[in-house]
Amino acid sequence: MKISGIICEYNPFHNGHLHHISETKKNGATHIAAVMSGNFVQRGDVALIDKIDRAKLAVKSGADLVIEIPVPYCLSSAELYAKGAVSILGALGAVDELSFGSECGNIDMLLEAMDSVERCAVSESDDILSLMEMGYTYPKALSSIVMRHNAESAEIISQPNNLLAIEYMRAMKLYAPRMKYFTIKRKSASHDSLFIKDEFASASYIRDSVLTGTHDISQLTTPLWADALQHAVSNGEVGDINRIERIILYMLRMTTPEILAEINDVGQGLENRIYSARMSGSLEELLFTIKTKRYTMARIRRILLSALIGVKKSDVNILPPYCRILAINERGRDILAKAKMVSTIPFDTSLVRLSKTSSDAERFAQLEIRASDIYGLSLKKINSAQKDFRSKIMIDMD
Repeated sequence: MKISGIICEYNPFHNGHLHHISETKKNGATHIAAVMSGNFVQRGDVALIDKIDRAKLAVKSGADLVIEIPVPYCLSSAELYAKGAVSILGALGAVDELSFGSECGNIDMLLEAMDSVERCAVSESDDILSLMEMGYTYPKALSSIVMRHNAESAEIISQPNNLLAIEYMRAMKLYAPRMKYFTIKRKSASHDSLFIKDEFASASYIRDSVLTGTHDISQLTTPLWADALQHAVSNGEVGDINRIERIILYMLRMTTPEILAEINDVGQGLENRIYSARMSGSLEELLFTIKTKRYTMARIRRILLSALIGVKKSDVNILPPYCRILAINERGRDILAKAKMVSTIPFDTSLVRLSKTSSDAERFAQLEIRASDIYGLSLKKINSAQKDFRSKIMIDMD
């Protein structure tokens, strides 16, 4: 038995994801453990469809076990997102390798780039900070410094999936040192691309098509997912951040700079800039009022959603305190059977039971419940509160 871990959002699943799972199995994986973002995703947005539905579909699309990444890590930088996801796989103790996509598709090149990043991050931190004070984002500042020493590595980290892959590998050194690396070259369209390449398109293209109803996506994903997305549209079950515009604006008008300063990813006085923009009349106006060259739009959206949910800096200072199962099949049971004797964190399908395992678990469970309650307001057909406690986890015995 060879168990491969995949870190994913499946927001939504497309042909590139299908290729990733297929190549992972061709590399010898007999079992797939996917750790997946929940109802909020790392780009700073609500998920297109509910996490339980995505997990069920993922198990029917090649995964065997789907585990939820806690919301504090989903609404964090790439470094912290990787920390949360990798630490869960590492704590489970049963996963042999981490499989991830990258633009370069070459582990040796990624390792070299990782070494360059780590050296520069330590030895030239002052120069990186100076560039950020000039308006550079952290990734751009880091790439500029790495360019001084290794142009090839700088080119590699300029591409988003390479950079995320490096963050996974860095996290593995700390939280899952026994796991091996495996990467495949991405076949899908480039990250956030709004164009189709052969039968591959980015998740951004598909999301835009679903939300606007402007393009046929049937050739860009599996029939199962295409039908599920169409069903979600028909039933008013598609998430859209614009539907929670008013509660975001309300939250900001009721808060203080001191409260904002405690929110995850807020620093360098950004709380004052956000507070000054609180009288904006729309979400779009709010985002563009806060945005500068230094702060990406994705980071601002993550901060606003973290403030709405109540995710604080202290929440990402600890490792995920549990492993919450969202969907599982018979091979997934094999994974848990192997993990049972070695896992260092509790795992369960029940958020209620997990919340009782520690004070940190109780805190994370409450954040998850709050996140799901807010997510329900982003749907055209608002769902009821406390759904996280009532959701039925899929156990697929086929």
